[in-house]
Amino acid sequence: MNKEKLKKRRALVIQEVQDETIIVFGLILYSLGWTGFLLPSEITTGGVTGIAALIYYGTKIPVGISYFAINSVLLLLSIKIFGFKFSIKTIVSVLILTFLLSFAQSLIKEPLVKGEPFMNCVLGGVLCGLGLGLVFNFKGSTGGTDIIALIIHKYRNISIGKGLLICDLIIISCSYIIFQSFEKIVYGLVVMGVMSYTVDMVLNGARQSVQFFIFSEKYEEIADEIISMAHRGCTVLDGTGWYSHHPVKVVVVMAKKNESVTIFRIVKSVDPKAFISQSSVIGVYGQGFDQLKA
Repeated sequence: MNKEKLKKRRALVIQEVQDETIIVFGLILYSLGWTGFLLPSEITTGGVTGIAALIYYGTKIPVGISYFAINSVLLLLSIKIFGFKFSIKTIVSVLILTFLLSFAQSLIKEPLVKGEPFMNCVLGGVLCGLGLGLVFNFKGSTGGTDIIALIIHKYRNISIGKGLLICDLIIISCSYIIFQSFEKIVYGLVVMGVMSYTVDMVLNGARQSVQFFIFSEKYEEIADEIISMAHRGCTVLDGTGWYSHHPVKVVVVMAKKNESVTIFRIVKSVDPKAFISQSSVIGVYGQGFDQLKA
C-alpha cells in the first residue's frame, strides 16, 4: 500500500514538474513576443504588460519594474480576497516573467522585423498568444488584469470575459495620450485580436477529443495495453456482425486527439487486422477530461 502511494506521489511530482516546465516555456515565448516585436515598435495591447509598456514609452522605466510593481499591488488584493492558495502559482509566474521581460529588454533594442509595424503586430501577437495559451492550458496565470476581472466579477454582475475586454480596451486607448496617433490604437487592437485567436487555438486544440471503436478478437489484450500504455480507460461492448451473425466485442475508448497515434500503434502491435473507427467529439466531460459544469 505504501509503495502504491509512493508511486502515485512520484507520478504527481513528475507531472507537476512537466507542467511547470511548459508554463516557463510559455512565459519565455510571451516575453519574446513583447520585447522582440511589440515594445521596440511602440505598440501596446491589454494587460498589465500593456500598462507597463505605456509607462516605459512615457518615462523610460523598464517594463520589468513597472510590471512587477503593478502586479505586487494586484496580488496583495488577490490574496486578501481569494486567499494565498489561489494566488501561489500566479506569484511564481509573475516573478519569472518579471525576470524574463527585464532580461529580454536589456538584449533587444530594435524590432526583430525592422520597418514593418504590421508584421511586428502579427508575429508579436502570435508569440504572445501561443505563450499565454500554454500557460493557461497548464493551469498557470500571469496575474494582471485577470485579477481585476475576477474582482469585478465577484462584486458586480459582469462576466470575466467582459471585464477583461473593458480593461484591455481602456489600456489600448490610453496609448493615444502618449503617441497622439489612432494608428497605434489600431495596431494594439490587431495585436489583441491575434493574441485572442491564438490563445483559443492553443486551448481548443489541446482539448479536442476523439472516440475509438475497436473491433478485434484480441479485445482483452488491446484493452489491457491501452490502459497500461496510453493510461486511458476502456469499455468493452457486446455486438453482433449483422452480415456474418457472429458475436463480436467492441472496445470503446475516449482519448485526447494527441493520443491518437499512441492508440493506433498499440492496436496495430496487438492485432494488425483489427477494424478501427475514429471520430472527433465536441466535448468529453468527466475524469481525465474537462470538468462537468452546469
